[in-house]
Amino acid sequence: MKIVVIGGTGLIGSKTVAILRQGGHEVVAASPKSGVNTITGEGLKEAMAGAHVVIDLANSPSFEDKAVLEFFETSGRNLLAAEAAAGVRHHVALSIVAIDRTDNGYFRAKLAQEKLIEASGVPYTIIRATQFMEFLRGIADSSADGNIVRLPPVLFQPIAADDVAAIVAEVALAAPRNGVVEIAGPDRAPFNEIVARYLKAVGDPRQVVRDPEARYFGGRVEEHSLVPLGEAAHRKKPDPASEVHPPVSPAGASWLAGPRHLRKHSE
Repeated sequence: MKIVVIGGTGLIGSKTVAILRQGGHEVVAASPKSGVNTITGEGLKEAMAGAHVVIDLANSPSFEDKAVLEFFETSGRNLLAAEAAAGVRHHVALSIVAIDRTDNGYFRAKLAQEKLIEASGVPYTIIRATQFMEFLRGIADSSADGNIVRLPPVLFQPIAADDVAAIVAEVALAAPRNGVVEIAGPDRAPFNEIVARYLKAVGDPRQVVRDPEARYFGGRVEEHSLVPLGEAAHRKKPDPASEVHPPVSPAGASWLAGPRHLRKHSE
């Protein structure tokens, strides 16, 4: 089966490509560097030729509100038009949990991307994930004022990139759901507590302060703004004792790694 992975060289993309290739599939790791550009349309027709599945993991180079919206709308339109012309059977897109319940520019842009997918006529599955564990340091940095990190005490449930990639690969090989799948990590706790535990685990001396007024990338958040509504179900594993979870970067912070969770989004 030919599978095209847009953003196939990024954090999730490179892991997803490796999993699918190990399964014997013909995988195209598409990116502007490889001559496939979803903004200009360069290389799209050639990449889509004979493709059964397209996985869209592309991300905007800018997080400024107008720029990120323009990126996802332009990229989405070009990609979906090329897929429709080539007869692609399944479009898989990685999105974010609660983008329809949290207001910031990036989330609005991802929601616009989802609406394009739903209206495209191409069979699809949208995977909404919680924040990646690998980005916890970046979150702390963006919320820091000197040695103080201010974060709201809302619920948070980060997921490991390896788990995201494994689920993306599974979904890509399954039938289109024409709907949304939500995925999250195993540990749900207040945002400030999870980041504080992370910083302690990696030897970062910064202090995390519980601040109900603190914002998340510019947007106000409430208790359930960043987690799936309801419980996430455990995914079955062949032998829990044999599964090794990679540490959260930097090495040594394996305190959050655990079994994957998966649930179908209830509309």
